[in-house]
This record gives sequence, structure tokens and C-alpha cells, in this order.
Amino acid sequence: MGITTDKFELKAYSKNDLAEKYLVSVKTFNARIKPFEDKIGVKRGRYYTVNQVKTMLEVLGVPGTVN
Repeated sequence: MGITTDKFELKAYSKNDLAEKYLVSVKTFNARIKPFEDKIGVKRGRYYTVNQVKTMLEVLGVPGTVN
């Protein structure tokens, strides 16, 4: 169980899960996070950590909201 902010639950996610949340393909998701790889860090194993997901939310915005 993670922290829920509006309609987004803050927890560890796989790249596929995050691409689905942002309503894009994995290829597009990879392109969007590429400029922020240094800030996000390397994914270890199958999932991004909660802190990495939090950083993605800061740079990409919360899925389903307008920045």
C-alpha cells in the first residue's frame, strides 16, 4: 500500500505500468524520461522505487492532470 494523491497511488511501478498511467506507449514514455535520467536514476530490477516515481511526478507531472 502506498500514499494516494488524488487518483495516483505513490508506490513502486514498472515501466509498463507508468506508461499506462500516462496513456502513452513504453517507447514514448522512455523518450519523455530520457532528459531526466540523471535526476531519476537507474531502474534496478523490474520496478522504479517510490522515490524515483516521486521524481518522475515532479518532472512529468501527475498523470491525468494539466500542468
